[in-house]
Amino acid sequence: MREVVDGVIEIPIGYVNAFAVVVDDGVVLVDTGLPRRADKIERAIQDAQRRIGEVHTILLTHWHPDHVGNVAELRRRTAARIVAHAIDAPVISGTKPHPRQGALMRVVAAIMPAPEPVPVDERLTADGPISVPGFTAFHTPGHTQGHASFLLDRGGGVLFAGDVASGGRNGRIHGRRGWSVRTARSSQRASHASQISGLRRPRSATAEQSPTMQRSGSAISHAVSYCSIAGLRRAPA
Repeated sequence: MREVVDGVIEIPIGYVNAFAVVVDDGVVLVDTGLPRRADKIERAIQDAQRRIGEVHTILLTHWHPDHVGNVAELRRRTAARIVAHAIDAPVISGTKPHPRQGALMRVVAAIMPAPEPVPVDERLTADGPISVPGFTAFHTPGHTQGHASFLLDRGGGVLFAGDVASGGRNGRIHGRRGWSVRTARSSQRASHASQISGLRRPRSATAEQSPTMQRSGSAISHAVSYCSIAGLRRAPA
């Protein structure tokens, strides 16, 4: 467990991460990791001098089991509201079957316990601020059709990228299929990686695809994802 920026706690769960964000009125979780790890998440929150009952919202980047694995159990423990994109919400809630996946995901599904369905309280349909102050959602499809990334206005901007991007050497961020997030332009095959382009230049980072980020001029100094791409260093002025 480590603190990415003030009040943003990375919780390693096997090969994935969940995140706890301390806010004024409690705690927000971003993703919940592999199934059967709710106790680990609760311990991490306690280590941050908070109680599990203070979790009032869980943001889900997408429906894959290694990201929603503990959401039902954590909802039972906390009564937290669940937030996800409207496209992935029916899969998370169990009203729609899991879409067909590639060979790797079929292997994962065969060996990993299926996540328990859970109702989605807030279904995102557009880029922009969500019900939790300080968070902005962006639709970043590709890994799943309803993949969402969440930008927290703290510490120069913290982007919770889910599986839309992965870490590389020297702080460089790459699209999940190998395209450089910094240089990707318009190809949807790059999982809309260009929506989080420019991460090497936090103070001027804007999106080339997302009108909301273009309007806001959102700055990003840290990006966090399933594979720990947190802690991007600020580019020299």
